[in-house]
Amino acid sequence: MAIIKVLSAGAVQSMVMALGREFERETNHKLDLNFNTVGAQRARLQGDEVADLVILSDSAIAALNKNGLFLPGSVTDLGRTVTGVVIKEGAPQPDIATPEVFKQVLLKARSVSYSDPAAGGSSGTYFAGLLDKLGIADAIGEKAVLGKRGYEVAEAVADGRAEIGTTFISEALTVRGVKVIGPLPGKLHNANTYTAAIHAKSAAPDGARAFIHKLTDPAIRDRWTEAGLEPAFR
Repeated sequence: MAIIKVLSAGAVQSMVMALGREFERETNHKLDLNFNTVGAQRARLQGDEVADLVILSDSAIAALNKNGLFLPGSVTDLGRTVTGVVIKEGAPQPDIATPEVFKQVLLKARSVSYSDPAAGGSSGTYFAGLLDKLGIADAIGEKAVLGKRGYEVAEAVADGRAEIGTTFISEALTVRGVKVIGPLPGKLHNANTYTAAIHAKSAAPDGARAFIHKLTDPAIRDRWTEAGLEPAFR
């Protein structure tokens, strides 16, 4: 039996947890699951923390691997999710068909929730930059309801603290009481691929490799889709 330490981004948490429980039942291995933003996990690794399996955005994995942090041949794409727009279930649905009308929706909203870019979340970092490009960063910042993680954004919308929110669809789907009304429109569209890799100093590389096989089993592609993630494997 091996204890497999996993550092993972929150965007894939629902699938990693669900498949992780099955993996533990099917094998003698145990998982030590640790979820946080990409930025927070990257900082842990840059501080020389060792994990057996790392699951982050493909860009973060590539950047970390420039110095050979991961075992050669272990980098494996898992799934892709997009930033979506969420409202409270049962609330009137705004028109977000084009970037311009979405901009007006944001300006008219009582409050807007998104993940705090200072916490290192990929979706929040992107959205903060987007607000700058749209020229409405100050206006939205005055009524922002920030969450540390994507699911906290959805929770703020579900409990009425925010009128509208943006986060990865895969995280929004884990929260009851919200409705995903679509992805960011047109040229504002944002997608991230999440990738697994085995740490070069892993104490349990065989166990980590077995868990990657579980995560990328072609028989479970539909489950990734239902969780708001387009599987990146065949």
